[in-house]
Amino acid sequence: MTSSLAGNEREGFVRRGRSLSWLTLGYNSVEGLVAIVAGLLAGSIALVGFGFDSVIELAASATALWRLNADVNPIERERAELLTLRIVGVLFLALALYVTADAINALLKREAPEESTVGIVLAAASLVVMPLLARAKRKVAIALGSRALRSEAQQTQLCTYLSAILLGGLTLNALFGWWWADPAAALIMVPIIGKEGVEALRGQDSCNDDCA
Repeated sequence: MTSSLAGNEREGFVRRGRSLSWLTLGYNSVEGLVAIVAGLLAGSIALVGFGFDSVIELAASATALWRLNADVNPIERERAELLTLRIVGVLFLALALYVTADAINALLKREAPEESTVGIVLAAASLVVMPLLARAKRKVAIALGSRALRSEAQQTQLCTYLSAILLGGLTLNALFGWWWADPAAALIMVPIIGKEGVEALRGQDSCNDDCA
């Protein structure tokens, strides 16, 4: 993957990327705190897992900022590319393990979460915000020719899928009392998260050049 941007044009995309990363850091800080607190109060594995995904997104955005700051130096840029992919991959796999263990434990114990209106509102909000952030980040990543930044953008896109799954699980539990929908929704997240982690560790990303 290559980029033929002129110096000033490249700097403009780097600045835009930094702004998007800071915006993501701000949103995910609030999202993660609200999700984890609401999930613990309601006993919702899926909601707590969603909160930890926000924490991982914070770490991913921080590494993306480092990658963007290293863009001016071609040698440092390549090193940052590789390390950013590895960090994001490890974070993905850590989340997959956590969600799997807690969801299976909830299913075995038949732990029914309480209704969480806050969680439903949060999931709905993220379902709107995350696709916009992911698309903007992906455009910057493709313009800069960065697989690491594309992988980080895909992590943001993943949050969209997790928001939809979480919203479905919380809503089914609230409307019909389907206690198993919450841990089941959490388990649905696992293969998605794991796939992204493996691809990042292999130095790949799941987005093609024309995916923007």
